[in-house]
Amino acid sequence: MSNTFLYVITVLIWGSTWIAINYQLGDVPTEASIVYRFGLAALILFAYCRFKNLSLTFNIQQHVQFFIFGLTLFGCNYYFIYTAQQHINSALTSIAFSMIMFFNIINARIWFKTKITQQTYLGAILGLIGIIVLFWPQINDTELGTETLLGLSLCLIGTFLASTGNMVSMRNKLMNLPMMQANAWGMFYGTVFMTIFLLSQGKSFTFSYTLPYISSLLYLSIFGSIIAFASYLTLLNNIGAHKASYTSVMFPAVAVVISTLVENFSWNSYTVVGLLIIVAGNIVVLTKSRKINLTIPSKPKPNF
Repeated sequence: MSNTFLYVITVLIWGSTWIAINYQLGDVPTEASIVYRFGLAALILFAYCRFKNLSLTFNIQQHVQFFIFGLTLFGCNYYFIYTAQQHINSALTSIAFSMIMFFNIINARIWFKTKITQQTYLGAILGLIGIIVLFWPQINDTELGTETLLGLSLCLIGTFLASTGNMVSMRNKLMNLPMMQANAWGMFYGTVFMTIFLLSQGKSFTFSYTLPYISSLLYLSIFGSIIAFASYLTLLNNIGAHKASYTSVMFPAVAVVISTLVENFSWNSYTVVGLLIIVAGNIVVLTKSRKINLTIPSKPKPNF
């Protein structure tokens, strides 16, 4: 698959999961919803691996790698982000999560000594400015109190953990660990950890049998977990974490379009300008930099 196709699939799916996540919040404990989401995704992936005769046998060191992978990308990070959405609106959540661009830039430098171009920094800054402009009316109406600061802090912790999971995924690639099996085991370990975490808090596994909860759970498990993560992590290894993470900036743009079609969201000048800046940042990040040869050719010497 081309990187463009993987990029579009990731943006379209994860740009719509914010709406689905809202239907997961309520009577069911956050930890339980995460367990249901990634538990179902892990089961489907294990079944797929068996069907395709893909080996699921790995040594202890590799399982430790899968455990860290699951903890950071399919468990703890979502707990913090789900919990954050109970304290702040989706606008602030989008802004906080877009910081994964900068976390990935820093982590890529630390983990893999990746050289980051000025072009990437510029695109990341444009993306962040675009999101702030896009959601400025909601931001302007938000009181910066204890509740808001708590939500932002939780979301930033979850975002940093997700960035760490991105780095672990890239290390999986260097260790020649197959992505499909790595995702299956990672989601399994993330599910196990969140199950233990839920039970240790004295909470129980409740379930909502309403259509919105079940349909959003299926969408998050199949599309938001299996397909989107496979697309994103492949993209991550193809173009680098610092570039692939710009997808997080495009999520709000997709969410705005969906809200316009489904919820009759009305556009204003902030919407238009914000989206234009986001798209501009996207172009800056993903366009290959061209080196201009400024060498002036020497004049040929005359033959006398």
